[in-house]
Amino acid sequence: MPSQQQLKWSQLRVGITVIVASITLAVLIFLMSGSGGIFTRKLTIKSYFQGVQGLRVGAPVALEGVTIGNVTAIRVMPGRQLDPVEVTMRVNPAYRFRIRKDSLANLSTTGVIGDVYVNIESKLAKLGEVQEGDEIPGEGATSIDDTVKAGQSTLQNMDVLVKRMDRILQTVESGQGTVGLLIKDPGLYNRANSMVLQMQQIVADINAGKGNIGKLLKDDQLYKRMDNTITKLEKIADDLDAGKGSAGKFLKDEALYKNANETLAKANQLMADINAGKGSLGKLAHDEEFARKFDTIVTKLASITERIDSGQGSVGKLMIDPSLYNNADQMLVETRNLVKAIRENPKKYLTIRFKLF
Repeated sequence: MPSQQQLKWSQLRVGITVIVASITLAVLIFLMSGSGGIFTRKLTIKSYFQGVQGLRVGAPVALEGVTIGNVTAIRVMPGRQLDPVEVTMRVNPAYRFRIRKDSLANLSTTGVIGDVYVNIESKLAKLGEVQEGDEIPGEGATSIDDTVKAGQSTLQNMDVLVKRMDRILQTVESGQGTVGLLIKDPGLYNRANSMVLQMQQIVADINAGKGNIGKLLKDDQLYKRMDNTITKLEKIADDLDAGKGSAGKFLKDEALYKNANETLAKANQLMADINAGKGSLGKLAHDEEFARKFDTIVTKLASITERIDSGQGSVGKLMIDPSLYNNADQMLVETRNLVKAIRENPKKYLTIRFKLF
């Protein structure tokens, strides 16, 4: 049997082994937490929030998602109304180059319902590096309750949408509404089927060359005429390009172009002279007295025309009085009769008699 002394020595060794293992485990956990080692001096910074629901002391502090420290204290500060909750953090100073005075600290969760931690964002930060005890602005907290409320709102909207879809499907199945009639009405199916059959018949007739459209597609003579027409058009285009014919000369003759250009230049000069009041036309265009006289003449002509149309005066009577037409017509008839009688018996009317006293 082992002695009492050997037993105590064995128990002492076991205790020492347990203590060493515990210390080693604690050191490993501390190193894995990203705090930078036991003997590394930490950088203390603070942020203030309106609320930190779910955040606990010891929670990780991350920089752009990378763990760099832990939360060491959470307390409510007096005198701060909008952001009364102070969160003290100790981070690895090796990341100071990335943590700026205008970086933002926000509360995030790992997943939808995970633990709350502090995440520091410096994407838009421009100020200098933080120092010991500096405060960086805190952004709104994301709590589990907010996440659950947002999820409940989404579920409620989905429930309303599902109920509406169910009502619509019930209406359609009962044959109500336009869609319901389209699905339930057998007459509509019969008409659609009949229309499809007619379309098939039309396509078959066209494919067989029947009707105007079928002839357009199947008639070789039509193709030949169109080909001849295109050939003629090409010939005309070639003639025009070669300067043949009147149109070709019009397109190719440089002298015609020069004459047209000179004519346009002269017309522009003439319009400029008229606009400047030169010449007879220019004076007519700019003479106000002439414009007044012309307006007076037009007014008088309008008055005369109205009087003639109303039958006033000699000309008006000539235009309106039917007796003038009747007398003129009668005179023409009598004149024709006289000419006819003279032609039939000219001696009767053309005989000259001399009588001596």
